[in-house]
Amino acid sequence: MWFLWSLSLPQVTLMRNVETTNISGSVSEFILLGFPCHREIQILLFVIFSLIYLLTLMGNTSIICAVWSSRKLHTPMYILLANFSFLEICYVSSDVPKMLANIVSQTKSISYAGCLLQFYFFFSMCATEGLFLSVMSFDRFLAICRPLHYPTIMTHRLCTQLVVLCWVGGFLWLLTPLTLISQVPFCGPNTIDHFLCDLAPLLALSCAPFIYSTFNAVFMIGTFLFILCSYALVIVAVLRMPSAAGKRKAFSTCASHLAVVLLFFGPIMVMYVSPGSGHPVKMQKIITLFYSVITPLCNPLIYSLRNKEMKTALRKIFGTEHSIQKL
Repeated sequence: MWFLWSLSLPQVTLMRNVETTNISGSVSEFILLGFPCHREIQILLFVIFSLIYLLTLMGNTSIICAVWSSRKLHTPMYILLANFSFLEICYVSSDVPKMLANIVSQTKSISYAGCLLQFYFFFSMCATEGLFLSVMSFDRFLAICRPLHYPTIMTHRLCTQLVVLCWVGGFLWLLTPLTLISQVPFCGPNTIDHFLCDLAPLLALSCAPFIYSTFNAVFMIGTFLFILCSYALVIVAVLRMPSAAGKRKAFSTCASHLAVVLLFFGPIMVMYVSPGSGHPVKMQKIITLFYSVITPLCNPLIYSLRNKEMKTALRKIFGTEHSIQKL
């Protein structure tokens, strides 16, 4: 795999020898091994992942409905949050349905075109999520460190432009990597020991040798440091606030955002940036499962349960005022 929102895979350099240029063999489909285990355990995994998927869809959809229905939440922060929740729905839907289908399937196959499309959409969502997290950290920086200038800077027009930039930028960034990978010859075997078409195991089946550039990791670390620096400045500004109530509110908002950042970037940093990141296959699956399935489930819980305005809007939608207020 690789990076986050830098995802600048043009730096994946294909090293072709004279011998490999004449290879004409190719594969028409791949086999995603997923989680090879006993049938009973596979059924249990299917039930667990199906439940997680449904809860993720319900949780993020609830946030979108809450922002849409409440005029008080028609602010840049919540507009970004609603788009982020929609992104999480698309993100988890890019790999989980196929994973569930393969768990109960005997063939566990995915077509060549389907594999490339899954790769493109999954990592486009990764890039878009990195962009959204960066924009959300910038929004909190302006709101807390520049409160008097915030209404004139973070207008609805700028917010809309940033939302479009995140969506378009994330998908455009992956066009070049997709083109490069589509030109890689695959001559077998066609078995991918993963539950999705990840970059490293996919290119490991290539007929042509290749190397990775650390340039992508540098950009990913740069994005992560930008977010951390934004929240570091926010924390410094919060500590200077004279009001204890203001400090609690600011800390509560920033803590939610920072928790999502750590949940998303943490596993990727451990797997793809840490020295000697050649983790065993089982560990790769667990880490990928965490940031691609578990994190989208946790995000709506983090944002809704730590935010009074969001809980108020959810109470109006579901009519569960007392139960949500206890949370």
